Amino acid sequence: MELLLHRASLRLRHTFTIAHDSRDVQETLIVELRDGPLSGFGEATANPYYGITIDRMMTDLGRVRDLIETPNWTTAEALWDRLHEALATNPFAQCAIDEAAHDLVAKHAGKPLYAHWGLDLSMPRPLTNFTIGLDTPDVMLTKMQEMPWPLYKVKLGRPDTDLDTLRLLRKHTDSRFRVDANCGWTVDQTLAFAPELIALGVELIEQPLPADDWAGMTRLRNELPQKLPTGTTLPLIADESCITETDVARCAGYFDGINIKLTKCGGLTPARRMIADARQRGLRVMVGCMTESSVGISAIAHLLPLLDYVDMDGSLLITNDPATGVTFDYGQVRYVDANGTGAVLIRE
Repeated sequence: MELLLHRASLRLRHTFTIAHDSRDVQETLIVELRDGPLSGFGEATANPYYGITIDRMMTDLGRVRDLIETPNWTTAEALWDRLHEALATNPFAQCAIDEAAHDLVAKHAGKPLYAHWGLDLSMPRPLTNFTIGLDTPDVMLTKMQEMPWPLYKVKLGRPDTDLDTLRLLRKHTDSRFRVDANCGWTVDQTLAFAPELIALGVELIEQPLPADDWAGMTRLRNELPQKLPTGTTLPLIADESCITETDVARCAGYFDGINIKLTKCGGLTPARRMIADARQRGLRVMVGCMTESSVGISAIAHLLPLLDYVDMDGSLLITNDPATGVTFDYGQVRYVDANGTGAVLIRE
């Protein structure tokens, strides 16, 4: 077993802006686990908001190289458990190695990863949204028009102009909307916006309030139904409030669903446990991406039969994908006819 690390700079089609970050290039680390003729691939992107750099991930993975390359683990879950204590402060690095391990183990089993997990593609699978990053309304409209899509996630968080932005976008498409406020609204603003959000075809709100505003979420959950037209709902989905496995239980009392990011929770292994936990608590489940290449996006694809919603458009937002993998047909994921996740690194 050999651990190989590949760093890459992903060029974004447009400047990507959310409430706390703006960038034109996304740095990423692709992990390769090579075992004879087979290689498994995983990925995690750098994220300054969480203090994660490529150098930090490479250093932390280097410290556990012996634990990874010692070939006496047979499941991805066993490797995750082996590494968790050492990588507890760097779930991004753990995510990359965990994805690679799942890919490799499924290849050894001679199956696509979803089949190795006992899932099949006849199960209902959600469409992925396409994300419109926060910008001026005119620029956001241009981004939308460049990518005709059945479902858009619109990044918001500027309360003075957010509704005007949605109104403009709605004039130019019949597609469904999701909105992600990225912690940028207050309770009163969310309640005031809610009736028009329904009228504008918004199907859910992701993280309207700051991540630690549990009192505000209590009030919002109690008062929101009174603001909505009869017979309508506007689910509230936790993102920044739901990072790791222990957050699922807390979110159950405040949100209608959770958005799981593989990099934040530590990979596919804990994500699958979070999905099972959320289902037991009656929560809806989304999995989101962090602008990964086709390596990370292909890993997410194998969770689709377990999800209500998915945000896996990272590979569509970049111009120099260093890998091949799953593709998209107007929101529908097309799987590669291959074992593992289907991701293949483009060798230069």
